[in-house]
Amino acid sequence: MKQTSTSGLMRSTCVIALMTGVLATGHANAQGTPPEACGATAETASHHTIPASADTVHWGYFSKGLEPSAVIRSGDLVTIETLTHHAYDDASRMVEGDPGAESVFAWEPGKKGVERRGAGPMDASIHGRGAGEGFGVHILTGPIYVCGAEPGDVLQVDILDLAPRPSGNPDYAGRTFGSNAAAWWGYHYNDMIEEPKPREVITIYELDATGDENWAKAAYSFRWTPQTDPDGVVHELIDYPGVPVDHSTVEENHEVLEGVRVPIRPHFGTMGVAPAGPDFVDSIPPSSFGGNIDNWRVGPGGTMYYPIAVEGALLSAGDPHAAQGDSELAGTAIETSLTGLVRVTLHKAADLEGTPVEGLDFPLLETAGEYVVHGFSYPDYLAELGDTAQSEIYSKSSVDLAMRDAFRKMRTFMMTNYGLSEDEAISLMSVATDFGVTQVVDGNFGVHGVLDKAVFAGR
Repeated sequence: MKQTSTSGLMRSTCVIALMTGVLATGHANAQGTPPEACGATAETASHHTIPASADTVHWGYFSKGLEPSAVIRSGDLVTIETLTHHAYDDASRMVEGDPGAESVFAWEPGKKGVERRGAGPMDASIHGRGAGEGFGVHILTGPIYVCGAEPGDVLQVDILDLAPRPSGNPDYAGRTFGSNAAAWWGYHYNDMIEEPKPREVITIYELDATGDENWAKAAYSFRWTPQTDPDGVVHELIDYPGVPVDHSTVEENHEVLEGVRVPIRPHFGTMGVAPAGPDFVDSIPPSSFGGNIDNWRVGPGGTMYYPIAVEGALLSAGDPHAAQGDSELAGTAIETSLTGLVRVTLHKAADLEGTPVEGLDFPLLETAGEYVVHGFSYPDYLAELGDTAQSEIYSKSSVDLAMRDAFRKMRTFMMTNYGLSEDEAISLMSVATDFGVTQVVDGNFGVHGVLDKAVFAGR
């Protein structure tokens, strides 16, 4: 894509300075109900900040019923801190000394900093894993209530920058870390050639938090062993988010991927608006509202458009990644913590005619040089699969279905936005549009289609 995918880290010095200044103003919490907080229309854009803490995140789900962490107007800037749900894979590097992370990951017998982790039952009556059952895993900051947003409108989110969250542990000053889990939900899991098989393997990556290096390197890896959480539940597999890993029970391999540098491509793995369906929607499968798209292109310089389904839009972001390849084959990216700077703009339904987002019913990405459509096995799985959608989606997805949806969306986009006939759109898709597998690990598989705007430069 024609964007500087490393800009969030390479320009982090000036961005962190901006963010630090904004953080000093405090958390932009809503005062009163959202409509009251909107008040009169502001003459100038405001800059809000949402620091990550146990009070500002929701873990593992989207919900139309959440109280907003901030109330903003169209055109406002938002600095939003996001945490990786894999931080407890190495608490010394990714949690300790960081008050925000410590408040979120706090867990002692009978009490967690954030109790609900997932869209499942609070009493853990299905599997006994813990509140929410881990039916959804991502730590999401927000939601953000956008004044004037109504169903049928479109929300534009410009990702201006992403900066790494430095380790709070003074032993790792100037560094930040991330975790890659080759896990049981990965595409590879039942197709391994070495023993023992199957197995889950965690690789901890190290990054420069100052912005001088644009790569990540592996620090060490270990095989997952059964972990007992503070409430006494044994986790044979990685089946519940935020389980503290006891490193005395694992064997660390510090001779892993020696000499390998992974290019940094910071992005939000999960970002979207609240769906209009169930009160709690699993954060793992992406859908028409956005969510866990896991497209590395959703980073600095990118603009996401989301169809709004509920009043206020209720935008949330999280699942921050330092790097990821198309398909996210093993189950995760380099899951790290990032601070983002975004601009949020509301487009009213009455003003959409003749624009690229007219009739938009899926999350669309735009960069300086490209449009990217997102196809899924089921474009709106909550509506298509009925009352059992949140369980059935995991057994019904396929790349073939996602490819067909991406094709249909690109065809409609070309015909609507560029006035092509169906025959013209199909020909152009075949000769000048790139389709790729976004992810095969999120329940609702994804295929993206990339259209280079330069194709239409002669018009």
